[in-house]
Amino acid sequence: MSLFEHEARQFKFDVLREVSHRSFEGKLNESVIDELAYLLIPGKRAEYRCCVYKEREIIRQRTRMAMGLAPTPEEQEHPRQIVRVIEAACDGCNIHKILVTDNCRKCMAKSCMSACKFDAMKMGSDHAYVDYDKCKECGACVNACPFNAIVETMRPCRASCPVDAISMDENGLAQIDEEKCINCGACQAKCPFGAIEDMSWMVKVIEELRANTKMFAIFAPAAQGQFDEATLPQIKQAIRELGFEEAYEAAIGADAVAWYEREDALVHKSNGAKITTSCCPAFVNLARQHFPTVYENNVSHMVSPMVAIGRYLKHHYPDHKLVFIGPCVAKKQEVQDSCIDYCLTFEELAAMLVSRHISIEDVVPRESDIASSYGRNFAVGGGVSKAMLQALKENSEEEVSAEYADGSEACKKALLLMKVGRFQSDVLEGMACKGGCICGPASIENAPKIKQRMAKENREISDKTIASTFGTFDFRDIDLHK
Repeated sequence: MSLFEHEARQFKFDVLREVSHRSFEGKLNESVIDELAYLLIPGKRAEYRCCVYKEREIIRQRTRMAMGLAPTPEEQEHPRQIVRVIEAACDGCNIHKILVTDNCRKCMAKSCMSACKFDAMKMGSDHAYVDYDKCKECGACVNACPFNAIVETMRPCRASCPVDAISMDENGLAQIDEEKCINCGACQAKCPFGAIEDMSWMVKVIEELRANTKMFAIFAPAAQGQFDEATLPQIKQAIRELGFEEAYEAAIGADAVAWYEREDALVHKSNGAKITTSCCPAFVNLARQHFPTVYENNVSHMVSPMVAIGRYLKHHYPDHKLVFIGPCVAKKQEVQDSCIDYCLTFEELAAMLVSRHISIEDVVPRESDIASSYGRNFAVGGGVSKAMLQALKENSEEEVSAEYADGSEACKKALLLMKVGRFQSDVLEGMACKGGCICGPASIENAPKIKQRMAKENREISDKTIASTFGTFDFRDIDLHK
C-alpha cells in the first residue's frame, strides 16, 4: 500500500526503505545504487518519463542522496546545503517562462511583435512563436496580446522560493544559490517531479545503532498524529525498538524556551525593542541572511527547543549521541552548529520502522515523562507565542503583544516592517511553513488530521502548566542562550 499520493514522494520513501533495510543488514555498498534502480523500475516500458533509462537514473540519484552522497558523483560535497537538485528528475519541467498557446489567431495587428524590444517574437505559419535565444522574459508580449494567447509561467520551485535562491542554468535545470537559500524546503514541497530533495544522514544513524552507540532520540512535537492513530507513547516506544536507548520530546525543550524566552521578551520591551522567536531554523536563516540588522538587534538570544533539550541531555549524559527527528529539512543545517549529532525526518523514521517491520500502532507503550500541551503546540502556527504568554501568566508578569507570521512571505513582510521600525507588536513569531511545523516538507500526514489527533491526545494534559515540566527536567544549570 502506498504511503503517499504524490508518486515522487512514494519513490523517495521506497528508496529510503530499501537503503535502510540494507544498512541495518550490513549489506549497503555502491552496487546498491544500480540494484535499486532495477528493483524499483523493473520493466522495459516507461510509466513516468520518456524512457526507463531516465527513470532508473532518477532512482540512482535518489539512492545516492539516501546514502548521504551528492546526487551525482561529479558534484562537490556541500554539507551545509541540505536541499539539492536531482538533475535527472528536473528536466521534466518546461524550461521556458514565456509560452505562446493555441489561442494565438495570427492576428494582423501583431501586437506581440511590436511590443518586443528584443526581436524575440516571430510569426510562424500557424501562430506566433518565441525565439528563446533572444527572449529576455520581460513579459511585454504577454501584456500586449489581445487574445491572452501568450502566457507567463513560473516553474513551481522558483515560484515557491521566498528568497529568489533558484534560477535556471544554461540547460534549463534548476540551480540553488547557497548564499541566498534558507533550506526551508518550500521548493522541495512544491516540485511536482520530486526533483529537489534533502540530503540524508539516515545511514550514519543506522551505523551508530548497529555499533550499539549510546544514543538518544529527540523528536519534534509535530510527531503527534503523523503515524495514523498511533499515540505519542507508542511513537516513543517504536523509536526505542529501533535501538535508541531513550526517546525524548523536543516539547520539553519548548517548555523551557517559552519559560525563559519570556524574560528576553520583557527585557526587549522595557528597552523599547521588538523580539522574534527562534524555534524555526528557516525563519532564523531568513533573518540572518536577508535581514542582518534585524537578526542582530531583534532575534531572540534563546536556542531552539531542539537545542534546549539537547543541552540538557548532553549535560547529564555527555557520552551519549543525540538524533533529532522532525518534519523540517532546515534542522539538518541547524544541527551542524549545535550539540545535536544527527537529524532525521519523519519520512526517514518511517522508512526505518518499515524496514525493521515495526508497526507503531501495534507497539505496547510504557509510561514516560511528558511535556505540557503548550510545549507540544509549538508545532502549530501561533503556538510559540501562546506558550510565551502562558509562561508570563504563570509568573504573574505583564503581558506582551504577539503577532504570528504564517509562512515565509509573511515572515519577510514582518521582518521588513521590523527593519524600518513599523512592526507594532512586541513579539514576532515566524514560521517558514504555512501552518507551522505540522506542515513541514517532510511531514507524512496532512495538517488537519494532525491537528485533530493532537487536540484529542493533548486533552488529558490540558491542565498541566509549563512550570510543572521543570519538576522532572531542571534547566536551571543549563545555558539556553545562543
